[in-house]
Amino acid sequence: MGIAKESVGLTEDLKTNYSLYDGRLGFGNRPALILVDFVRAYFDEQCEMYAGVENELASALRIRDVARRAGIPIVYTNVVYELDGSDGGVFYRKAPVLKNFVKGNPMGEWPEGLRPASGEPIISKQYPSAFFGTQLSTLLTEQDVDTLIITGLTTSGCVRATCVDTMCNGFIPIVVAEACGDRHVDPHEASLFDMNAKYADVVSETSACEYLQKFVEELKS
Repeated sequence: MGIAKESVGLTEDLKTNYSLYDGRLGFGNRPALILVDFVRAYFDEQCEMYAGVENELASALRIRDVARRAGIPIVYTNVVYELDGSDGGVFYRKAPVLKNFVKGNPMGEWPEGLRPASGEPIISKQYPSAFFGTQLSTLLTEQDVDTLIITGLTTSGCVRATCVDTMCNGFIPIVVAEACGDRHVDPHEASLFDMNAKYADVVSETSACEYLQKFVEELKS
């Protein structure tokens, strides 16, 4: 029930070198789903942040459909800054492209098909991790969540940061490979490899949906 290692483009030498990192966490009993920073900037070809990640969004939406039927918590994140970027600190200085996410910029809005439903919380953040400076950990703890299924953008940035902090906050990180995307395949695959080795279980969309389907069946019984 995990990502096949060959799907992250591993060489035999790399597999051998990292063979000591072969632990698996497995799915827990009380999951939540997070959709990290699926915002218009990555889907608008006129925007400098366009990443060609339409397929990754489609994957995340399919998982969301099952999660809604399963009745599990669903959380979204976006990035929002003051007009002068003063609340973005060093991150905003390092990556001036984040100006696309100042208040009022349409690039920070949801892309077509993603709009959250009533009651699905939105975490607005200023830094890569969905946990840093937010109430996400409290929100998950209050709902007795033990597993966070992670989808989103970008794999090497906010997804990876959120994955590491998921573990650091005591939740099981499950990263769905097909539902995470990046500007280039190399950092995407390297980040999936790194997360799978040390911090999370990287799984397929099929595995994630099969796991969530169990909760759908429980609701029916």
